[in-house]
Amino acid sequence: MTEVFEKIKAKALEDWYKLNSNKWVRVGGGTSGQAMGSYEIFNKAKNILDKNFSDVNISLVSAIGLMYLEPIVDITLPDGTRTYYGNVDSTEIENILNFHLSKNKPLLDRVFAGNDKAAKLWDIQNINDMPNISRQIKIATRNFGDTDPLSIDHYIARGGYSALSSAIFEKTPEFIVDEVKNSGLRGRGGAAFPAGVKWSFLAPSKEPVKYVLCNCEEGDPGAFNDKGIIENDPHTLVEGLILNGYATNSSNGYIFIRQGHEIPINAAKKAISDAYEKGLLGKNILGSNFSFDMEVSLTGDSYVAGEETALMEAIEGKRSTPRYKPPFPAAQGLWKKPTNINNVKTLSYVPEIIRKGSDWFKSIGTETTSGTAIVCLSGHIKFPGMYEIPMGMTIREVLEDVGGGIFKGKSIKVLQAGGPLNGLLGEEAFDTMIDFDAMSAAGASIGSGGIIVGNEKTNIVDLLRNLIAFNQFESCGKCFPCRLGNTHMLEILDRMCQKKSNPNDLDLIQRIGSSMKSGSLCGHGQLGYNPILSAMKYFREEIESAVNGKINLTGANRDGKMILPTRTRP
Repeated sequence: MTEVFEKIKAKALEDWYKLNSNKWVRVGGGTSGQAMGSYEIFNKAKNILDKNFSDVNISLVSAIGLMYLEPIVDITLPDGTRTYYGNVDSTEIENILNFHLSKNKPLLDRVFAGNDKAAKLWDIQNINDMPNISRQIKIATRNFGDTDPLSIDHYIARGGYSALSSAIFEKTPEFIVDEVKNSGLRGRGGAAFPAGVKWSFLAPSKEPVKYVLCNCEEGDPGAFNDKGIIENDPHTLVEGLILNGYATNSSNGYIFIRQGHEIPINAAKKAISDAYEKGLLGKNILGSNFSFDMEVSLTGDSYVAGEETALMEAIEGKRSTPRYKPPFPAAQGLWKKPTNINNVKTLSYVPEIIRKGSDWFKSIGTETTSGTAIVCLSGHIKFPGMYEIPMGMTIREVLEDVGGGIFKGKSIKVLQAGGPLNGLLGEEAFDTMIDFDAMSAAGASIGSGGIIVGNEKTNIVDLLRNLIAFNQFESCGKCFPCRLGNTHMLEILDRMCQKKSNPNDLDLIQRIGSSMKSGSLCGHGQLGYNPILSAMKYFREEIESAVNGKINLTGANRDGKMILPTRTRP
């Protein structure tokens, strides 16, 4: 570690210790917190503290992931006791602060948990014993709930950028590539391709200008972990992308985010700006011979822009449509220069892999899928949120232990996992491990990490029609199999919903899906039949009943016409 970075770290630690030596109020931010009023609570709390408790620190920190408890406020006292309040309303924040800070003990009837010391002292639930906390292993989300995502010093004080400093002064680019290879890290964007192998395609190129890109298009319904990482801990991504650039001898990096998502966009821009100011980006990083530049690039509302070649088209200012391959990006990518593209989650693991070693990362998870999965639980589930769980947990454990199961009197019927291009899973698949290969064998995928839960009242044909309608709308239209195939499958599902289907429709939809898989240019068409294929495995009887007109579908109006979602492009 260089003297330059030692000075940066020493200053960050000094400020961090000052925060912890006084009373400290932390208000959870992020999109989920903001949606529930955390910004209003933060501003009101700050005014109260400025007026009555001027020696108390306050920070708007990253979300802890327990979205069902937002807004979350926690208070740490100088003796180390830390107490958490959930579902805080702006009308009660003054009472909570006045009581807790003046009496040095929590308002117990409003507390949902405390740290080890607080739990013993006040006989309250230990947050580390909550199943949706204790079952997690936090790597990419290690700073969630503790640090201000807009503070680079908070990140550095907790070990941030030490991996970068040691890499560029103590390790070769080849070593970094080998460490990522040896860790077993596979791409977390859905394809699950080994990240280190992908980096090794780009590294040998001697071109003076090479690009590494981070894909945060994230348009999957039910997935919010990519933007969740950027808005809650953007520096773990920035550091990961710089390490990617160093390992592959690249010159420039781009973080690619869908427009309109202002919280992660602003967080990424602030993180990059602060990294430049600290000498962690730009020419001769930390006084080394390694130079690397980075910026944020935005895309319009295009789901297909998440495909890596369409992403490059968007950065170049063109319409987001996939390119023909070959040439592959490692040979000719962005602006015809050698390029590598990785997902947010993939890159966010890299700093800890370099800091703690590939063997450490490989010790977590399964033999074929090391590390963790960052899952987003939504739908008919008791505890919706974002959770980082070790690979190898079963779906049932995730649903029941982490998600709290379904509301009393109901049962889980179906999961839509991995995005709209992936499968539906029935109850008999719930003992499947969260593992790339095991999920694939079950007919689904981890994909981007979204898991939408449906109870026993969920109509499978309605759900399929919504998924295919999304895929049809989002098709870029460049290739015939995808453009026409999605349209034809949607027409068949419309007939099923209107009780106008016939037994030949199941065979027809299968032939359309097979044609899409073999003839489409990119994954959008190649995977478009997956939801129907998996649904036929787990819910065939219900689908056949719809074909024969035996069941009523909740999505149809009184005239038998399907109620279509109202969607227009900007």
